[in-house]
Amino acid sequence: MTILLLFISNIFMTFAWYGHLKNLKNSPLIYAILISWGIALFEYMFQVPANRIGAQQYSLGQLKVIQEVITMIVFAGFAYLYMKQPLRLDYLWAGLCLVGAAYFMFRAA
Repeated sequence: MTILLLFISNIFMTFAWYGHLKNLKNSPLIYAILISWGIALFEYMFQVPANRIGAQQYSLGQLKVIQEVITMIVFAGFAYLYMKQPLRLDYLWAGLCLVGAAYFMFRAA
Protein backbone atom coordinates (compact mmCIF):
# COMPACT_ATOMS: atom_id res chain seq x y z
CA MET A 1 0.00 0.00 0.00
CA THR A 2 2.84 2.39 0.87
CA ILE A 3 4.50 2.03 -2.51
CA LEU A 4 1.23 2.45 -4.43
CA LEU A 5 0.34 5.60 -2.48
CA LEU A 6 3.85 6.99 -3.03
CA PHE A 7 3.55 6.39 -6.78
CA ILE A 8 0.25 8.27 -6.89
CA SER A 9 1.68 11.04 -4.72
CA ASN A 10 4.71 11.39 -6.98
CA ILE A 11 2.58 11.67 -10.08
CA PHE A 12 0.76 14.64 -8.55
CA MET A 13 4.04 16.09 -7.24
CA THR A 14 5.71 15.89 -10.63
CA PHE A 15 2.79 17.62 -12.33
CA ALA A 16 2.71 20.29 -9.60
CA TRP A 17 6.43 20.96 -9.95
CA TYR A 18 6.88 20.68 -13.71
CA GLY A 19 3.51 20.51 -15.51
CA HIS A 20 3.20 24.30 -15.60
CA LEU A 21 6.31 24.45 -17.77
CA LYS A 22 4.26 22.96 -20.60
CA ASN A 23 0.70 24.05 -19.89
CA LEU A 24 1.07 27.47 -18.32
CA LYS A 25 4.33 28.84 -19.73
CA ASN A 26 2.52 31.86 -21.20
CA SER A 27 0.30 32.45 -18.16
CA PRO A 28 1.07 34.81 -15.30
CA LEU A 29 3.30 33.29 -12.63
CA ILE A 30 0.61 33.61 -9.95
CA TYR A 31 -1.67 31.28 -11.96
CA ALA A 32 1.06 28.67 -12.18
CA ILE A 33 1.73 28.97 -8.44
CA LEU A 34 -1.93 28.66 -7.44
CA ILE A 35 -2.61 25.76 -9.79
CA SER A 36 0.56 23.99 -8.63
CA TRP A 37 -0.50 24.43 -4.99
CA GLY A 38 -3.88 22.95 -5.84
CA ILE A 39 -2.24 19.92 -7.45
CA ALA A 40 0.17 19.62 -4.50
CA LEU A 41 -2.81 19.29 -2.15
CA PHE A 42 -3.63 15.99 -3.82
CA GLU A 43 0.01 14.96 -3.57
CA TYR A 44 -0.11 15.40 0.19
CA MET A 45 -3.41 13.53 0.44
CA PHE A 46 -1.51 10.44 -0.77
CA GLN A 47 1.97 11.14 0.58
CA VAL A 48 1.04 11.65 4.24
CA PRO A 49 -0.92 8.37 4.54
CA ALA A 50 1.82 6.58 2.58
CA ASN A 51 4.44 7.67 5.09
CA ARG A 52 2.25 6.90 8.10
CA ILE A 53 1.55 3.41 6.80
CA GLY A 54 5.13 2.94 5.65
CA ALA A 55 6.58 4.00 9.00
CA GLN A 56 5.06 0.84 10.47
CA GLN A 57 7.18 -1.33 8.15
CA TYR A 58 10.22 0.72 7.16
CA SER A 59 12.76 2.94 8.82
CA LEU A 60 12.74 6.65 8.02
CA GLY A 61 15.80 6.25 5.79
CA GLN A 62 14.22 3.34 3.94
CA LEU A 63 11.04 5.36 3.34
CA LYS A 64 13.10 8.22 1.92
CA VAL A 65 15.05 5.98 -0.45
CA ILE A 66 11.84 4.27 -1.61
CA GLN A 67 10.36 7.71 -2.30
CA GLU A 68 13.44 8.81 -4.26
CA VAL A 69 13.45 5.66 -6.41
CA ILE A 70 9.75 6.17 -7.16
CA THR A 71 10.37 9.86 -7.92
CA MET A 72 13.03 8.98 -10.49
CA ILE A 73 10.78 6.40 -12.18
CA VAL A 74 7.81 8.78 -12.30
CA PHE A 75 9.96 11.70 -13.47
CA ALA A 76 11.53 9.68 -16.30
CA GLY A 77 8.07 8.64 -17.51
CA PHE A 78 6.72 12.18 -17.15
CA ALA A 79 9.67 13.72 -19.00
CA TYR A 80 9.41 11.25 -21.86
CA LEU A 81 5.66 10.75 -22.21
CA TYR A 82 4.25 14.13 -21.20
CA MET A 83 7.01 16.66 -21.79
CA LYS A 84 8.29 14.83 -24.90
CA GLN A 85 11.88 14.99 -23.67
CA PRO A 86 14.32 12.35 -24.88
CA LEU A 87 15.42 9.75 -22.36
CA ARG A 88 19.14 10.02 -21.78
CA LEU A 89 21.62 7.63 -20.30
CA ASP A 90 21.83 10.00 -17.33
CA TYR A 91 18.46 8.64 -16.17
CA LEU A 92 19.94 5.14 -16.17
CA TRP A 93 23.04 6.20 -14.23
CA ALA A 94 20.96 8.11 -11.69
CA GLY A 95 18.65 5.11 -11.38
CA LEU A 96 21.61 2.81 -10.75
CA CYS A 97 22.85 5.14 -8.03
CA LEU A 98 19.40 4.93 -6.42
CA VAL A 99 19.51 1.13 -6.66
CA GLY A 100 22.80 1.32 -4.77
CA ALA A 101 21.20 3.58 -2.17
CA ALA A 102 18.32 1.13 -1.79
CA TYR A 103 20.78 -1.74 -1.36
CA PHE A 104 22.57 0.01 1.48
CA MET A 105 19.33 1.04 3.20
CA PHE A 106 17.79 -2.43 3.05
CA ARG A 107 20.77 -4.74 3.56
CA ALA A 108 21.09 -6.52 6.84
CA ALA A 109 23.50 -4.56 8.99
